[in-house]
Formats: sequence, C-alpha cells, structure tokens
Amino acid sequence: MNKILELREKRGKLWEQTKAFLDTAKREGDILSAEDVGKYEKMEADIVVMGREIEMLERQAQLELELNAPVNNAIKNMPKGNADTKSGRASENYKNSYWKYMRNKNSTTEVLNALQIGGEDGSEGGYLVPDEFEAMLIDGLTEENIIRQVANVISTSFGEKKIPVVAGHGSAAWTDEEAALTESDDSFGMVTLGAHKLTTIIKVSEELINDSVFSIENYLAKEFARRMASAEEEAFIIGNGTGKPTGILVGAEVGVTSAAADSLKCDELIDLYHSLKTPYRKKAVFITNDATIKAIRKFKDTLGNYIWQPSLTAGSPDTILNRPVKSSSFMPTLAANAKIMMFGDFSYYWIADRQGRSFQRLNELYAATGQVGFKAGQRVDGKLTLNEAVKVLQMKSA
Repeated sequence: MNKILELREKRGKLWEQTKAFLDTAKREGDILSAEDVGKYEKMEADIVVMGREIEMLERQAQLELELNAPVNNAIKNMPKGNADTKSGRASENYKNSYWKYMRNKNSTTEVLNALQIGGEDGSEGGYLVPDEFEAMLIDGLTEENIIRQVANVISTSFGEKKIPVVAGHGSAAWTDEEAALTESDDSFGMVTLGAHKLTTIIKVSEELINDSVFSIENYLAKEFARRMASAEEEAFIIGNGTGKPTGILVGAEVGVTSAAADSLKCDELIDLYHSLKTPYRKKAVFITNDATIKAIRKFKDTLGNYIWQPSLTAGSPDTILNRPVKSSSFMPTLAANAKIMMFGDFSYYWIADRQGRSFQRLNELYAATGQVGFKAGQRVDGKLTLNEAVKVLQMKSA
C-alpha cells in the first residue's frame, strides 16, 4: 500500500510539473517548438505509465484480500436433528468415509467400519462407490457411449435377467357359419442377459492424491467413463458374446446388400430405409463411421438436394433421409462384405448394468514409482432383443 501512495504522490508532482512546463515553455508563434513537444510527450508518457502501474498494484491488493478471506464461517455447534436421513451407500457418512479411504491408505478403523456398514464389500476387496458418484459415472458413460444414448438401459441386482420376446404372431381367419375356428397362437422366445466383467486400473501420483485442490472424485469419474465407454461401445456394436456383450451387428438383420464391393450408392441408403418396417422408423437412427458419412455427404436425391443435412440448431443431430445419424469409430469401414451401416430402433437393444460399480485402492503395486492404483470394475451385458428392429447395409463380397 505504501508503494501505491508513493506512486500517487510522484505522479501528482509530475503532473504539476507538466502543467508548469506548458505555461513557461518558449513558443514559436503560439506553437510549441519541436524540442518542447518532445519534452512534453516524454512527461505525459511517464504519467500514463505510472497510472497503469498504480492500477495494477490496486488490482493485486484487491485479489490478495479476496484470496485471503475465509471461504465460509466455521460451524461451532452441532446441527440439531438428523440431517443425514439417507442410509447405506446414499448416506453422507458413507460418501465421506469412502473418499477418505481413497485418499489415505492408512484409513482409520472408524472409516473402514463405516464402509462395511454403509455398503456391501465389492468383488475382490473393492468398495462399492457411493450412490451420487455412481450417478456421475452413469452420466459419463452415457455421454461418451453413443449406444447407451439410444439403447434401453436397465439395472439388475443379481442373477440373470430373462426377457420374454414374441417370436411369432398369430393371425385371424375368415370363418364360415358354424365352422370350426382356426387356431393361431403366438410363439414366444427368451433373451437372457447376464453380466460380463469389465475392469481397468487408473494410476494417480501420490502428490495429486494428497493435494486438496485436486478433485480425485471428478478425475476418477471422467477417466473411468472414458475407458469403460470406449470398451463398451465396441462390444455393443461388434461384440461376439464370449466374455463380453453381444453386439448389435451380430443380431441385426441384413436389409440391403450393395451392388458393388467397394462403393456405395444413394439408392442403397433409400433401400435400407425402407427395409425397416414402418413402426420401427418412428424412432429409428442411422449409425455408421465417419468415413462413410463423408461419402454419403456427397449424395443427392433426384431433385439435386443433398440427403445428408447438417444440424442447424443446438442439440439437434445431423440427419440422413430426415432421420438422425450418429458416428462411431467401431463401425466397420467401407470394404467388401463389411456391415458398414445400421438403421433401426435401438431401444430394442437392452443393456443390463449389474448394480454396484466398485473401486479398489492398490497401495503397494505402484509404490516404487510414487503412484497409487485404483482398480475400477463393473459388470454389464447387452443383447438385441428383436432382430427385425435393426437393419444393416452390408457390402457385396469381393
């Protein structure tokens, strides 16, 4: 503050000197000489520079006051009543104990007891994540994974999920008077969703974990979502069902086969559109890779209009033939015999999340490099429950 006062005084004196100079300077026909103009401009420039320095120091002083001010008032009394009415993994006690455990390998007995009481122990020694954190993870997975955005996602607690499916419909028949009725029954099938294990290990330096500014919750949620979403999306599209979900391309029906093995035509997209039964088109979406979209963007209809239309408003998707189109890097590229595009109602693809994602802190595994590992795990399955709800455009064999 003394520095600011000194500068203000110095600047004030310089301004008085500048005014006095103008009054006493020699003039040539009421015009300052070139030498006097140079002196005046130098004095004026010094005044401007000092003013900027004063403003800078004042802003710095204000920032220091704001940063040094307490962020909140200390709570001196215990709150009355039971504020934390939630129990189990939804309770505030469980959440606080969980993150204390994640940050500190030498967690107290009180913390560990809270974890055991608040939620069941996860597989292989991990603890189930708090409910609020699990919601963050689910939101992250949905944002990253395009299949989760359009599929039907359910949660299961344990065991297999059996989904009854109508495999065939009966029909009505015209019947003569007093003639026997023609029997026609529906036939039913069953789709079973199990749980396949998906895991990853996230390594974080000890310095970051101990840094109170670093939000380990947000980091783990985002990194978990990024890794898991990528692996999930691949399996949901091309998974073979062995140790992973069964991909949509495995069960979807081929709606159109291209005329050439290495090129695509506009008419074939229209054929794909109409290969899907009308009721499914109401919520149907195209899914393909970006390279195929690039080729489609050049297609025009008979009126010369491009069939691909970019989104003109925020939140609206690009469209092909007036239906939304999404891009996935896991869709096969344009090549002989490849299934390069899907079109259908993907709500008939069911994703079953086995409730309870878990993290386990690995204290010693990466201790030599000054890191702590966090093993993240989830169990999930996915299957197309009705094959006719999604049609595929397949390229011709070479």
